[in-house]
Order: sequence, then structure tokens, then C-alpha cells
Amino acid sequence: MFLIQESVVSVPRADGNGVMESFLAKPKDTGLFPGLVIIHEAFGLNDNIREIARQFAEQGYTALAVDLFSNRNRILCMLQAFHGMLIRPLNNSVLSDLQSTMAFLRQQEGADKDRIGAVGFCMGGAYALQLAITEKGMKAASVFYGANPKPLQALAQSCPIVGSYPDKDFTTQAARELETVLIKNNVPHDIKIYDDTKHSFFSQQRTPVEVEASKDAWQRMLAFFHEHLNL
Repeated sequence: MFLIQESVVSVPRADGNGVMESFLAKPKDTGLFPGLVIIHEAFGLNDNIREIARQFAEQGYTALAVDLFSNRNRILCMLQAFHGMLIRPLNNSVLSDLQSTMAFLRQQEGADKDRIGAVGFCMGGAYALQLAITEKGMKAASVFYGANPKPLQALAQSCPIVGSYPDKDFTTQAARELETVLIKNNVPHDIKIYDDTKHSFFSQQRTPVEVEASKDAWQRMLAFFHEHLNL
């Protein structure tokens, strides 16, 4: 476990019009550490996402939790986000802002620009998958109950993916389809559907089963990142 330091950082938006006030957590030790962009759910950058960033930093990552809604109208941001998921996946303004976030992370002191990944939850999970396809040089992505991009075959070009899904959710079938295309195209992956869990089980453990599922998903994700980010 590492002692960590945290700060609020201003990440430039892709269009040059404003910044995203985001949360950066990293080990206090000197040296280079793998970098992760953490992408929030529709709730925005909240205490839960900040705590996830801290936990990654304690494990030896430079973790940047982006705030996609920063300094913008949240309703309009949500409309943009869902437009980018449903109408223009792989080519939209939210993805462009996330690519700008990846570039920002690579420039941070302590972040190894050659060992970069992404983690996303629900809406953020969908965009983590979009990054997995479009962000060349990214080493690994983690998706929690996120929608697949279209066309699905685009995932043939993705980086390695670890995914965690509930078995009672609108994304359950997406998990099966994701695993099928990754197997078909020999993309390294670890996809798991957790029995007796519901949406957002990682941030809202409503039952003992979801507590255990959350713990298992965290350990699987750490092991996957350890392998593909060469921690």
C-alpha cells in the first residue's frame, strides 16, 4: 500500500472551450506509475468515484477521476453523453473530451505514458469501451455494466478488457455479446456476470451477495491490470 497525495486538476476540453475540474490521486513515492482514467456514472464525479481513485492510488496507480459535467449544464451533458452512446459511438464530443483527458494524464508527473488504462461505470463503462477501441496505445480497460459501442465488431481492435456485470440488468446481454466478440477476435479479456446482483452493485452494495461481488470484481480488476499494465 502506498501513501497518496490528491489534488483537483483542470483538464482541458477537446474543443479548447473550458476545462474539466477533475480529481487526481497518486502515490507520494517518486517514480513512474501506471495511469488510469476513471469515468463516472450519470451521477457525475462524486465521493464514491473519488474514493475509487484513492484506492487505485494506494495500489500504485496515478488515478485521474474526470468530471465530464464540470462547468457545464448537467442535463445538456447527459443528453450529449447518451447521444454519443446511442447515435454516434466512437465519434462524439464526450469521447473527444476523454481522449483529451488521456493526453492530460500522460503528461502528469509520476504517470507512465506507456502504461495507461481506463475504468468506467455504467455510462462511464460505455465510454471506457469506446476508449478501448479508439485510444491507441491504451493497455487495458475495465467496464462495469456499460453499453457496448456500435458496430460491435469494432471491438476486434480493442485493448484487453476486464468487465463486471449483474445478472439482473439491461446490460447483462451486452456482457455476453462483448465476450463473444472478444473471444472471436482473440482479444485478452475477463468478463464475469455476477448472480443475484443488480445495476451499480459496485457502488451500491444492497445485499451481502453484492458486497462479495464488489470485492471479487475489485480483485479481478486489479489482477487484470497487474498483468496488462505491468505493475
